[in-house]
Amino acid sequence: MTKKQRAAEAVRLLKEAYPDAICSLDYVKPHELLISVRLAAQCTDARVNMVTPALFEKYPTLEALAAATPEEIGEMIKSCGLYKTKARDICAMSKMLIEQFDGVVPDDMDKLLSLPGVGRKTANLILGDVYGQPAVVCDTHCIRITNLLGLTTTKDPTKCEKELRACLPMEEANDFCHRLVLHGRAVCVARRPDCANCVMAPVCKSAKA
Repeated sequence: MTKKQRAAEAVRLLKEAYPDAICSLDYVKPHELLISVRLAAQCTDARVNMVTPALFEKYPTLEALAAATPEEIGEMIKSCGLYKTKARDICAMSKMLIEQFDGVVPDDMDKLLSLPGVGRKTANLILGDVYGQPAVVCDTHCIRITNLLGLTTTKDPTKCEKELRACLPMEEANDFCHRLVLHGRAVCVARRPDCANCVMAPVCKSAKA
């Protein structure tokens, strides 16, 4: 079985197990997803989803976020950790979106990467979920599980993304990454992967080993 064949079969098996490939972060507006992903750094999505409703109620627009101080934002996001840095990035990215992008979250990788606190993982999530573009979101679940499957050979997110782009059917890539998160929480848990109950075991190099 070639790597592309293994990838295609992994996509098929995971799609059957998790028909609804949804982002685990709650949002309504594109900039809310952008901010939620920033808050999720070294923090659980569940915690972020507890914090953002009050944040977006108090600051419902980019203009409101841009007018706030990092200290004001920081008070509302303390429980997400690293709140001072995250608050500075949220204020700065809100101002930049207004001043340079007319208040619209861009649909271009390079433009997204120019925003404070935005890396390739965040940019790919925006491109895939908001704009429906082929995207590979290399979070910890994606990197760990695709290494186990034998689809990737590195823990470096950028290199991992490149390897996945070479083997995944790109029209399925974004949903596949969402499903990996669900699978990584439910079955292929980091410390105790449940290979006996894993739908991808037939195509997983680690499970066979």
